[in-house]
Amino acid sequence: MLKLSTKARYASRIMVRLAMTSQNGPVRRHDIAKAEGLTPDYVEQILIKLKTAGLATSHRGAKGGYTMGKAPEQITMAMIVEATDGPICLAPCVKEHCDRESMCVTQTVWKEASKAAQDVLDKAMLSDLVADMHKLNKGPALTFDI
Repeated sequence: MLKLSTKARYASRIMVRLAMTSQNGPVRRHDIAKAEGLTPDYVEQILIKLKTAGLATSHRGAKGGYTMGKAPEQITMAMIVEATDGPICLAPCVKEHCDRESMCVTQTVWKEASKAAQDVLDKAMLSDLVADMHKLNKGPALTFDI
């Protein structure tokens, strides 16, 4: 089974949460952890990777915490996944030198699959996920019949 790491999936949730809440000021890791059902230490590990990638910014002090490093419109899911997991690649031979390249018939498939995954994640914008979350939080409209 091909799957993203848990860290990448949680990083995407953390970035959605940060985008939705940090416009009011820095968000503490404890608040993110509580909202997402994660431990503060694990959230911190992920936030450090997101900060290193320039996707989040940390602020010190009593009113410190984390804010967005870039606008949600500038952040793709690919950027978030790459911040936690490195390059999006389904097989090492796609990005690295492979001694069997001249005689391997499967490498083309892995390259195409990796490119397709990269393309999907490049098109998925954080701002779109935030908009989807706002819609989800509103829920279905209530109707009353009398």
